[in-house]
Amino acid sequence: MAQRVVKLPDIGEGTTEAEIVGWLVEIGDHVDEEEPLAEVMTDKATVEIPSPVAGTVVALNGKVSEKLAVGSDLVVLETQAIEPASAPNVSPLPQSGDGSGKPLSRIAGEGGETRSGETGEGKPLAAPAVRNRARELGIDLHLVKGTGPEGRITHSDVLGYAEARERPLIPPTVAAASPQQDEIESVPLVGLRRAIAEHLQESWRRIPHFAYVEAVDVTALEELRAHLNETRAARGHLTLLPFLMRAIVNAFAEHPQVNGRFDETTGILHRSRAAHIGVATQTPAGLTVTVVHHAERLDLWQAAAEVARLAEVARGNKAKREELTGSTITITSLGALGGIVATPVINHPEVAIVGVNRIVEQPVVRGGTVVIRKMMNLSSSFDHRIVDGWEAASFIAKVKGYLEQPATLFIE
Repeated sequence: MAQRVVKLPDIGEGTTEAEIVGWLVEIGDHVDEEEPLAEVMTDKATVEIPSPVAGTVVALNGKVSEKLAVGSDLVVLETQAIEPASAPNVSPLPQSGDGSGKPLSRIAGEGGETRSGETGEGKPLAAPAVRNRARELGIDLHLVKGTGPEGRITHSDVLGYAEARERPLIPPTVAAASPQQDEIESVPLVGLRRAIAEHLQESWRRIPHFAYVEAVDVTALEELRAHLNETRAARGHLTLLPFLMRAIVNAFAEHPQVNGRFDETTGILHRSRAAHIGVATQTPAGLTVTVVHHAERLDLWQAAAEVARLAEVARGNKAKREELTGSTITITSLGALGGIVATPVINHPEVAIVGVNRIVEQPVVRGGTVVIRKMMNLSSSFDHRIVDGWEAASFIAKVKGYLEQPATLFIE
């Protein structure tokens, strides 16, 4: 018998540390080669660390929410073969050779080839620790949808199912008669939730924000959007977002100051000629900003397709590092829940964020007559060190002009 130490690998892109967001094994578990040992996160991207060899887990170094430096001991395995006490870093879970890009994954002690979501014996695909947790909670894993590679069920899937099961709809009359609840639940910020908290705190601490709100008449834009969706449905469905992205790109021509990233350490604003637009996406784990790179090159349908694709990978926790980094300005929207006004927090180190509020029909005076128009507020925030009030107002006015006269979006 010999011991093999699995170290936290260099995930790439200059990563120096990663946070443990979930253990996929427990001490005493037998694992196969390439079976995931832990989920770690860096820059909002979650990666599974596979086992380089088959063996038995004898030690787990670190607890959930703890950050470890690259090269730190992660797991100690007891193996049958003669292994050195320490081995080179392993790489994140390898990709399959069939060109699908899906990770290879197996479950210890369950033999046979695996298929999406199940082991060779038809059992739901999950690590032993996940199975134990499900048993403790009385959950049938056949009822849980796995969001991991190949449909693997993760701890988050099990806990999410348990939470949903414990949240029945209670009529108001029953709720009023319910006994008073005094318990306090302590919920640690882990993984993406902690990354969001740290990033927003840093943004608010570093950037002197100021907000600017402008009302936009989107009646003509909504008519055009409906017309395009009806007559060009084969090209895909258009939301308001691609139009807003194009309006922002066009407005950059006169307001390049808004499209950039500010480095406080050098006092340099790096203005970008390309438009890398971040889109805030709500996921089960929290808000994630995915990036539509080179939005200036995309037409409406290409932009819509890329936004939809990025939202899907973000919600499935499969976004790559390059899909989460490099934005030069961010759009945030709550859609139908967008409210009337918001004060969005800038995505540091950018200098502006454009917030979209919901569209509502309102009476508006046009030529001395009261008419009903579809109105929407743009609630935006700017870094006052870089963007003056006049610059912000002029930029938003330009965006407003494109949205209110949508034909101008397509005029060079």
